[in-house]
Amino acid sequence: MTEAEMLMEEKLRKKKEEEEEMWAEYLEQRKKQRAKEEEELRKLKERQAKRKLQRAEQESKMNEYKRKQEEQRIREMEEKKSREAEAKRKRLEEAEKKRQAMQAAKEKREQEPVKPNFVISKREGDEMGSALGSSGLDKFANIMYARGEMGKTKEQMEEDKKAILSFRVKPLEIEGLTVEQLRDMAKKLWEKVVALESDKYDLEERQKRQDYDLKELAERQRQINRSRALKKGLDPEALQGKHPPKIQVSSKYERRLDRRSFEDKRELYDGGLEAMTDAEMEKMWEDKMNSFKEQSRGQLPKWDPENPKNKQVSHIRRLEEEDDDEELVPVFEPPKPEPPKPAAPPPKPAQQQEEEEEEEEEEEEEEEEEEEEEEEEEEEEEEEEEEEEEEEE
Repeated sequence: MTEAEMLMEEKLRKKKEEEEEMWAEYLEQRKKQRAKEEEELRKLKERQAKRKLQRAEQESKMNEYKRKQEEQRIREMEEKKSREAEAKRKRLEEAEKKRQAMQAAKEKREQEPVKPNFVISKREGDEMGSALGSSGLDKFANIMYARGEMGKTKEQMEEDKKAILSFRVKPLEIEGLTVEQLRDMAKKLWEKVVALESDKYDLEERQKRQDYDLKELAERQRQINRSRALKKGLDPEALQGKHPPKIQVSSKYERRLDRRSFEDKRELYDGGLEAMTDAEMEKMWEDKMNSFKEQSRGQLPKWDPENPKNKQVSHIRRLEEEDDDEELVPVFEPPKPEPPKPAAPPPKPAQQQEEEEEEEEEEEEEEEEEEEEEEEEEEEEEEEEEEEEEEEE
């Protein structure tokens, strides 16, 4: 084996050892990294499990709270319904007792013999409505009750009907009754049915009579409004509607019909002294402005193109016009390539930088002095021109 082959084998062996060391080191690092990732994954799973348990507890508490709230709401609604039903039942019982008392008094009054009715005995402390058999408060209460009954819905009427029937129609107790007793009970029921049918017929006839009275009163009111409108010279149907009639701006006896609108007619009554005053002030203002323009036209200074200010103004105007012309005609140009940035100059020494700064400051001061001198010269020229103009005048 030659020396070169030995060197090559030595290099290959060293290279192989280095690669094995690198591979072992990589495996060690990979093992540590894997252990670290597994630890992080384990912690993450633990946190997720813990969070899941907390969320489940919160949801269970929330569901329990909602269930209790729903039960409480249902219980309150049931209590409210029961209270309302109890109050309605008591109210219907009182109304039924009152109706039965009135029915009994009516039957008693019908059974009594007819007596003369020309003696009226007044007692001290009686109210005005007592002479008529019922007080004004009772009438007002009946009216309010009737209005409340009219405002009820169909479902409410059905509920009231069921409650009243349950109170009025009581179950029959026929156990242990003989035939004669059953016949007597059937006879009483038949008499009750006949009385109820007669009351129903009387109420229907009363309703018809009241409807007729309402129609008659409405017709009377219509005739009264018609006669009132005729007395005022209005259309007979003017006061029949819900709203009052429109205001007539012009007379209806004019030979020529006025086709103008209400706005045009109303303008005839607008204006007056204020409009006249405004017109006079406007005219006076125009006259004064015209006289001022005529007087001050000859006193205006003449245009002197030699004046430096005028030169500057004309130069600025010319530049603006040129800029406007350039802006009016847009020209498309391709984007130019950016020039290469020059290399940064080498840093200067500190002494050289200070000298350059001093030179720049001196140059700025000289420029400011020159500008001040030019401004003073311009002011002197303007004063001389003004003096010459005054002398010429």
